[in-house]
Amino acid sequence: MREITFQSLTRRSEIGANCYVLDTGMARIALDSGMHPKEKAYEAIPDFSLVEDGTLDAVLVSHSHLDHVGSLPVMLRRHPRAAAYMSAVTSEFADALLHNSVNVMTSQRDQDGIKEYPLFTHRELDGLVRRFKTRRNGTPFEVGSTGVKAEFYDAGHLPGSVGMRLDIDGLRVFYTGDVQFEDQTILKGADFPREHVDVLILECTRGASERAAGYSRAAESQRLAETIMRSIDQGGSVLVPVFALGKTQEILMMLHELKGQGKIKANIPVHIGGLSSKMTQIVDKYAGEVRRSHGGFRLLESMSGLVKSKKGERVTRSQAGHVYALSSGMMSEHTVSNDFAHHFINQPKNALCFVGYADPDSPAGTILASRRGDAIKLSNGHPPVELNCEVSQFDFSGHAPRHDLVAYARELNPRKILLVHGDGPALDWMAATLSMALPDCEIVIPLPGEKIALG
Repeated sequence: MREITFQSLTRRSEIGANCYVLDTGMARIALDSGMHPKEKAYEAIPDFSLVEDGTLDAVLVSHSHLDHVGSLPVMLRRHPRAAAYMSAVTSEFADALLHNSVNVMTSQRDQDGIKEYPLFTHRELDGLVRRFKTRRNGTPFEVGSTGVKAEFYDAGHLPGSVGMRLDIDGLRVFYTGDVQFEDQTILKGADFPREHVDVLILECTRGASERAAGYSRAAESQRLAETIMRSIDQGGSVLVPVFALGKTQEILMMLHELKGQGKIKANIPVHIGGLSSKMTQIVDKYAGEVRRSHGGFRLLESMSGLVKSKKGERVTRSQAGHVYALSSGMMSEHTVSNDFAHHFINQPKNALCFVGYADPDSPAGTILASRRGDAIKLSNGHPPVELNCEVSQFDFSGHAPRHDLVAYARELNPRKILLVHGDGPALDWMAATLSMALPDCEIVIPLPGEKIALG
């Protein structure tokens, strides 16, 4: 068997611009091509200089979050013969999100003077999407003329997300991408294969955090309902910062369920807008095709009390008795949730509910680390705002808890595991735990740029 290698193009061992290259000796295949949410310009994209331009044969895309797909246009420009393989849902999400990314980068160029932006254009994107090749889950396919066979499996992370099994000259490799084995509100848990593989490339997002004893999604949902009604009953309103793709739709469906169960009032208006509306439209389009609860239910058509902002309109002020599910989830500067918060968090009757990950350096992370009465710097150019509202955090993660990741690795019993998509403590915990659980397995934390032999 010829030598087969793995190389991480990430600039640091962390969650960021995820991108990995498999070199089969006959072809090169990339796994994902992300953009780092905290970095700017070329520091935000993978280190593409590690792979000579024009030498990639294909890209396999696990899902459409920007940390996995945000630099795909740059990669495809540098490798003109490479096609990008993904699910049909991911293809539509990626097209919409990448066009939005052009708008964001253009705004950052004008506001912050980042002369490299935008890294790609709307016109370029319109041409590149013709190289998106969609494939169905559970149907093996040839990856171009590389000699590699691949098969996608539902990853349960967000609509269209997949893990992928590759057969490379007899070497069996499985890449999880981002995975959730538990059912979420809309999505069913991952439907991954359980057969032995030689190499497992495993995400480690939640490796550093132990889930609270007695946790259940139902209990978290009940706590969210109680928080919402406590604020509304005293004449306040509720802000739920959400990511436009995935978390928005999960929370909308959760609120729909809570209304149906009588846990929150059925007539409470729920506001969304901007990119969230576009993403929800795509989720609704595939309502009958994705493995999910409430099969066929279309949020934009059937959810009671849903209020969609008009195109170009931004919600900036709250009304008593209303819920606002606004992006971004980390309340990043220049986003709708950040603008909204300037007139929201200083009101004692209001409630701010975080339902996803918040980077410690983001405005959301700052708020979570603060106390009532603290002055919060939400954005440059605006004075700090006093934090007077109720603040709560809920665990509705789209990532598998660490014990589920370890259990899956034990089922596959690979001879080598590559740990990716985690910060230092998460990678270290996973490495130590898997070494004890699978003493005959080689556990590797890939260093950026390092080539690792798989064969």
